[in-house]
Amino acid sequence: MREILIIGTGGFIGAVLRYLAILSMQLFKTKTSIPLGTLLVNVVGCLLIGYLAVVAENSKLISADTRNFLVVGILGAFTTFSTFGYESVFLLKSGLNLHFVLNIVLQLVLGFAAVWGGMYLARLFQRGL
Repeated sequence: MREILIIGTGGFIGAVLRYLAILSMQLFKTKTSIPLGTLLVNVVGCLLIGYLAVVAENSKLISADTRNFLVVGILGAFTTFSTFGYESVFLLKSGLNLHFVLNIVLQLVLGFAAVWGGMYLARLFQRGL
């Protein structure tokens, strides 16, 4: 139960930070269709998870509770792309090149297919099947 509370507290903070980061990017009126707020949280999240992974691996500075709070909680709610990036790099560093490529392809293809499928199902239900 303690671990769940630690992760949940971090998740709350990460979700609020994500909202604030995306909101702040809307202050910059740009002519691009690219969602800059999402890009910002994904890149910052990847930078932070990479940094924290090395610190956790090479020192005793980050306890299991702190790791869960920061990585699983805050960064997990801030962006799941950071986890995807970290896990993909871990596969590559482990020499699992085929798994690295397969992970990227499956995540992207199945992720986009699931978004499309969800949109399709929603439209079907709106029309009454």
